[in-house]
Formats: sequence, C-alpha cells, structure tokens
Amino acid sequence: MDSTFIDTPMTPEFVCTDIKQSLEFYVGVLGFQIQYERPEEGFAMLERQGSRIMLDELREGKRSWLSGTLEYPFGRGINFQIDTTDASGLYEKVKQSGAKIILDLEEKWYRADNILLGNRQFIVLDPDGFMLRFAEDLGEKAVE
Repeated sequence: MDSTFIDTPMTPEFVCTDIKQSLEFYVGVLGFQIQYERPEEGFAMLERQGSRIMLDELREGKRSWLSGTLEYPFGRGINFQIDTTDASGLYEKVKQSGAKIILDLEEKWYRADNILLGNRQFIVLDPDGFMLRFAEDLGEKAVE
C-alpha cells in the first residue's frame, strides 16, 4: 500500500465492465494513482489530488451491489465533481484521448447566498458512462 494513503469522508465506488480499460483511462488519461488493488477481484482504489474513487469490475458469480438493471451509460443523472488544480491542461489531455466530453471546458460562477463561487470545469464520461466533472477553483466575488 502507498505510504501516502489518505482517507476521505466519502469515496464512491464505480462498477466497471473492464477493470483494465478503466485503469487505462483513470490512470493513463486522468492522472489518478493506484493506492492499492486486488486484481484477483477486479478492484482498485485510486487517488488524484486528494480525491479518491474505487473501481469494481462486474464479474459472473461475484458479489455486487446493484439496485437494478445496469445498462450504459451507468452514470445517468449524476456527476461527480473532482477538484483539480489545472482544468485546462487536463481537458486538453482528455480531448486528445478521444474520451466522450459531455460539457466542454467553461468558466462558471455559481451564487452562494451573497457571493459567487467560480469554477473552470468540464465533464467527461468514463468508459462505462459515469460523468466526471473536473473543477478548478477560481475563487469568489461579490454578487453584482
């Protein structure tokens, strides 16, 4: 296990159909690092700039936690915001990979009471259709 292993209050687990393909995407394209894995189970714990996710491959006869029929895209209706320090650079790498981008890179300001919170963000689908929103903090400003 990596000595820099961190714990986070919430770590989503994404079911995947091909753990090798998912690892190529998450590690090779998005820059996650493998904290640990159990290849015999098709499982990996990943980390990127303090965000963690688990990948768990669907396998015949293996215990899985599904609440219904699963069909692509798996992430319909939910996106996972993952903080990053360089949304523009990551966006370019994702574009070059040919991954499906749902939301092009944008600067967006969201009202939170009497201030605006800024993000530079984009959304990409992982190989199984989970929506990943990478967001770079742009700070805050007063509502005009």
